[in-house]
Amino acid sequence: MAELLLVGNSRWHWAEPSPCGLRCWDTAPPQPPWRAPPLRAWAAVGSIPSALALPAGQRLQLEQVPLAGAPPWLGIDRALAGWWAWRQQQDAVLVVDAGTTLSLTLVDAHGTFAGGRLSAGLALQLRSLHQGTAQLPETHPLDCSGQILPPWPKETAAAMEVGCLQAMVGAVKQGMDQLVGGCTLWLTGGDAPRLAPWLKESRVVEASNLCLEALDQLS
Repeated sequence: MAELLLVGNSRWHWAEPSPCGLRCWDTAPPQPPWRAPPLRAWAAVGSIPSALALPAGQRLQLEQVPLAGAPPWLGIDRALAGWWAWRQQQDAVLVVDAGTTLSLTLVDAHGTFAGGRLSAGLALQLRSLHQGTAQLPETHPLDCSGQILPPWPKETAAAMEVGCLQAMVGAVKQGMDQLVGGCTLWLTGGDAPRLAPWLKESRVVEASNLCLEALDQLS
């Protein structure tokens, strides 16, 4: 049974201990009536509908994440991922969380929040293209089984996805290029496997469940 929960922008992310570490999965937000499992700890990016009651005593707040210099407006998902990547690296890290939002979170070598960048994630970009144009179709990220798409697709849906992915990859690479002294790139989030093949030349650590692992460490 799930013991850890991170409520994201569009998905709920769950974890439970297993002999091989954490077993993690995600679901769509539940619909009332719904009863929460006996959670050990949970955190939320935004507000929770009152009909979906979660145990207030087990909620992890931003001030409980030991990321030095974190401003009060920082998303708890960014704080968790940034702190836990730095804690494992013990050096400067740039954490790229490819979810609903593409967030870049910089933590310096001393474990202090050093800023970041935010832009639209893959699904949000695709939805915006459809809604803002007359001819581009409604589409969702393609199931490519972890394989990289060709750089110049002929099909419209694939062309849309490659274009959006390249925009995300470009944002990440430019961020890395603009860092003084360099650091290790940590890649997490639901679309991390789609970005990883385009970032092979960088020092990349793929860690798909950084936030849940941090929640586990702090609870």
